[in-house]
Amino acid sequence: MTAITQNLPWFIKDLGVSIVGQDCYTSIVENLDFTDHECLKYSLSKGLGLGIVVGGSIMKVPQLLLVVSARSARGLSLTAYVLETLAYAITTAYAYRNSFPFSTYGENLFLTIQNVVISALIVHYNPPNVLSNRSALQRAILSTQIAIAFAIPLVVFPMSTIALFQIATLPLSLFSKLPQIRQNYRAQSTGQLSAFAVISQVGGCLARLFTTAQEVGDPIVAAGFALALVLNVVLGFQMWLYWGKDEKDELEMGPIGISEKARTHWTPPPQKVEVVVPPASPGGRASPRPSTRRWSRKVD
Repeated sequence: MTAITQNLPWFIKDLGVSIVGQDCYTSIVENLDFTDHECLKYSLSKGLGLGIVVGGSIMKVPQLLLVVSARSARGLSLTAYVLETLAYAITTAYAYRNSFPFSTYGENLFLTIQNVVISALIVHYNPPNVLSNRSALQRAILSTQIAIAFAIPLVVFPMSTIALFQIATLPLSLFSKLPQIRQNYRAQSTGQLSAFAVISQVGGCLARLFTTAQEVGDPIVAAGFALALVLNVVLGFQMWLYWGKDEKDELEMGPIGISEKARTHWTPPPQKVEVVVPPASPGGRASPRPSTRRWSRKVD
């Protein structure tokens, strides 16, 4: 078997070396030494990291398509998406400025871009009250200006300030999920929230805890992923709890908005019958009722 693995095409070897390094590629791939636990864990971490980056590049696409196809952002919290986008952007800037491997943070870059698009769609389809009187173009321009205003500090601020921002992602992660959780609870429905996105985020957070411990070892980043995991699990539980509720309500509603069950036990209210009494004659006596009997003169 090693005769095959040691003679793989050059492009496969170069790709493997670029991912796990020359030492681990030689040990795991070429020599098939699966007792090298350090290289095994490192290779697994790299594989998971690349998988998360690829998955992150399409994670929010189903959510985006769901909003566009329904032409509605019902059930999605704009506050939650804005805070979540800010947390993703800060994590991306912090990892990039620290020269972390792209496989440890790449999905945050793609999620930031996708969240910006989804936030813009929420503003377009369900604008907040302060923007409801503005045109779609004005809302788009204002949203772009706000995104740029948040992005500039992440590029120009010193690293010490970015580190403080990274610490701030912990409460940001908390407050980015709470509005969505609260909205789901109040509506007893998850609306247009995508189950694929929620489940993917749960799996991504689990994998990121492992890759962060193996390749980065930054406790601030690990704490952020741990908190995000807990909150995403709560969202997943809500999706299970409220699954199909909207469809059930629509099926139960009749043509006038009364459920079938309610109509079965509904009793019509008693109808009022008005009795019209003819007015009395001027003499105080009631007018004689006209006789319905027909009289005819007898002819002898």
